Amino acid sequence: MADPTRHLIGLLLGAEEDWPQAFEAILRRVGPITDASGMVHELQSERLTIEPFELTDPVRPGLVIDRLAYWYYHPREWLKKAALMNGTYLLNSPFTFQSMEKHSAYCAMVRLGLKIPRTVLVPYKNPVDNVRWAYTSAKYNQEFDLDAIAADLGYPLYMKPFDGGGWRGVSRINNQDDLHTAYDASGAMLMHLQATVDYEKFARALSIGPETMVMDFRPDEPMHNRYAVSHDFLSDHAGSECAAISKIINAFFGWEFNSAEMLVTGNEVYPIDYANACPDVAVTSLHYYFPWAITALVRWSTYALVTERPTSIDLHTEHYFEIADDESLSYEAKITAYLALANEHYTTDRYWQWCEENLPHLPEQVHDWVSSADFKRLLQQAVDATYPAHERDRFMAHFGGLTGMWLKDNRPA
Repeated sequence: MADPTRHLIGLLLGAEEDWPQAFEAILRRVGPITDASGMVHELQSERLTIEPFELTDPVRPGLVIDRLAYWYYHPREWLKKAALMNGTYLLNSPFTFQSMEKHSAYCAMVRLGLKIPRTVLVPYKNPVDNVRWAYTSAKYNQEFDLDAIAADLGYPLYMKPFDGGGWRGVSRINNQDDLHTAYDASGAMLMHLQATVDYEKFARALSIGPETMVMDFRPDEPMHNRYAVSHDFLSDHAGSECAAISKIINAFFGWEFNSAEMLVTGNEVYPIDYANACPDVAVTSLHYYFPWAITALVRWSTYALVTERPTSIDLHTEHYFEIADDESLSYEAKITAYLALANEHYTTDRYWQWCEENLPHLPEQVHDWVSSADFKRLLQQAVDATYPAHERDRFMAHFGGLTGMWLKDNRPA
């Protein structure tokens, strides 16, 4: 009998401990997988370290889940080398996350006809650190009326950095005083002014490969309470469109682990934020949805490695633009056509068939683990690391109740 094929998943991590421990625990429960040809596959994970590397050095992991390189440039450049020279599979492309920040992502989705609120990029408040600034500014920078731009967009509106950054520098602007206070505080950050819409629900969709969970998100609540466990908070039409938009955006940019935020009024969906290189998967924020996220992450990583899904650097955005430019298509027809491209990108039908054949035991294994003492220890560690001592009992009860609800709702058949 031939030796099994061994696959290594690399975890490139920052300060997180909860979801990596969960991922490692669930991956160990996957066990060997025998494909249609009779080949046996074994998977394991390893936390990657940061060290000097030569461009021709071999790369051991076949797939890397990156949570660090969007701000730490040394591992980012290692990921680029790994993809270009070694064919390493990356769940999130450092190429597109570097070049397609919030601003570029807005532009691309406006080009596709999605309902992006009106957005204006305004110049820096303070000079950039460059000796040529004074001359360039004096000769070429046009004077502009910030108040007139805001009035044209309408109050309230939002000021936010063009490149995002975990709610860094985001301000709700209710009037002229807010406008000038926020702009003065922006300093050397380059800012968008973005109109808002009267919305009924704020939806956040977490997408992992072809799987998407659309959640009722309450941004004004403390982090532990932002994701409401509310399964029917959107109409069927709006819920399907939110899931479709998240999936379309990710397929367009080659992202496989990303979250999208959308404002929803009735059946109208307005995407406002969808370039998140490090989406939230903490147990102390996702709680009820945490087991699904880890399951999807293990499932997609396993599928990509065992089926030898090729790494892709070319995006082929022209296929989307051909649909965007077809004036005979309605908005709904374009969403349907974009979604077909996204499903083709993720081989969605093949993925679910493969999971049914090769990972039928995974949901039961996840359920068993979430009900185990190991999960309770992980939750206790996360609570201890997040909250002061006098609040820990309260939050253990809070998150324990929510994950207990998930256990009841997801009992294996």
